[in-house]
Amino acid sequence: MSTPADLKYSASHEWVRIEPDGIATIGITFHAQEQLGDIVFVQNPDLGRTLAQGEECGVIESVKAAADLYAPLSGEVVAANGELDTAPQSINEDAYSAWLFKLKPSDPAELARLLDAPAYDKLAAADTR
Repeated sequence: MSTPADLKYSASHEWVRIEPDGIATIGITFHAQEQLGDIVFVQNPDLGRTLAQGEECGVIESVKAAADLYAPLSGEVVAANGELDTAPQSINEDAYSAWLFKLKPSDPAELARLLDAPAYDKLAAADTR
């Protein structure tokens, strides 16, 4: 699977898409879901919670592992994908469509600290979990 060029990426394997209204949509990468295997549970951050970039904010569990979710940007959580409560496997089906949560960024400059697709691909290729 190719890494979408229109997204930004964190070193902790989250992707970020900035919507036209400035809201950041966040999910996990294809590489992350591939490493986890069959995803069975997602715990997103609570609505209204204010996150700092890099802060642990949730959990994602698969049949073989559990992993923490980290905020790729600072901001207030404005939405969580409730469909994942009953269909967490949708992340395995299409990691770049099955978003986790959305936040209103509080520091737009943080976006520049995230990776572009080629840099993320290099990081993922070196990841030998």
